[in-house]
Amino acid sequence: MTDAPSATAAPRPDADEPGLLRVEFPAPVTAGRLSAAEGDPAHHVALLTLDRPAQLNALNDALLQRLAAALERLDADPACRCVVITGAGDRAFAAGADIKELIDQSPESLAASGAFEVWDRIRRFRKPLIAAVRGYALGGGCELAMTCDMIVAGDDAQFGQPEIRIGVIPGAGGTQRLTRAIGKAKAMELILTGRSIDAREADALGLVTNVVPAEATVGAALALASRIAAMPPLAVLAAKEAVRGAFELSLTAGLDAERRTFFGLFGSDDQREGMAAFIEKRAPRWSGR
Repeated sequence: MTDAPSATAAPRPDADEPGLLRVEFPAPVTAGRLSAAEGDPAHHVALLTLDRPAQLNALNDALLQRLAAALERLDADPACRCVVITGAGDRAFAAGADIKELIDQSPESLAASGAFEVWDRIRRFRKPLIAAVRGYALGGGCELAMTCDMIVAGDDAQFGQPEIRIGVIPGAGGTQRLTRAIGKAKAMELILTGRSIDAREADALGLVTNVVPAEATVGAALALASRIAAMPPLAVLAAKEAVRGAFELSLTAGLDAERRTFFGLFGSDDQREGMAAFIEKRAPRWSGR
């Protein structure tokens, strides 16, 4: 995935074997999106589909490894500017981890396996990542959605961290990201009871970006990704990193990082082009440099 897609290019399926994960780049044109004409930013959007519908797209190690590898390839491809992740079928984004892989584990085997390091690989993806969620996003599925930068939720979506019901706690970021997203009191209630919330409650709590009719979920996420892909690539990367810093740094450190990044963008061609286009009242032409 290193060549920039042409205006007439068909979606490129990933070279991996069928099953587990489908990778389409450019993403297919769907209802609710403009046709991918020449210069359309939709050419810079990838769609990844978790493809275990019979298992409600449960996240086994093979799927997570394949997802991380696909994201790493797309991160290195300058033609890709934004990625949407969704689940196959209409019943689940991902209904959780594959418990069959976990039931016989011990503290020592989990630590020695390094299996959870795949989540760090996913978190390091630099470009905007959007979850398009229909149906269940529970346990690891909710954690994967929260690892994304934005969540477009269908009105049939259900979010939750039910791990307490099987004798453990969230282990891939659920206690940390959910608390940061919706606050301590509500996160504590959901995690300690294992209660799920529907899309409307998730929206009210600030967990999701927006709620759309279920059948429009992927199209709405791809439309959002296309709008982001139309923005200057360097500034998008910098903005994502700065916003993520607001979650992970103190206010002072975050402000310092934001200012350094702001100053640094004044060395880019896109900054000069964007400001010149504004003054000249024309559309900017982004180079990504």
